[in-house]
Amino acid sequence: MKASELKNKSMEELTAKAAELSQELFNLRFQLHTGRLENTAKISSVKKDIARIKTILSEKRG
Repeated sequence: MKASELKNKSMEELTAKAAELSQELFNLRFQLHTGRLENTAKISSVKKDIARIKTILSEKRG
């Protein structure tokens, strides 16, 4: 997900997307610890997407 795509979304959409990605991150971590996760790079990708969303949210607020 690119930052330019995120800048066009509303704050409500970004907040919802951040919550969705946080839930996905939880599920990925759970899969990692149970030994079911095959693509471990997905965790860092989701974390970076969450960080991008939080950065854009703070830019829009400030």
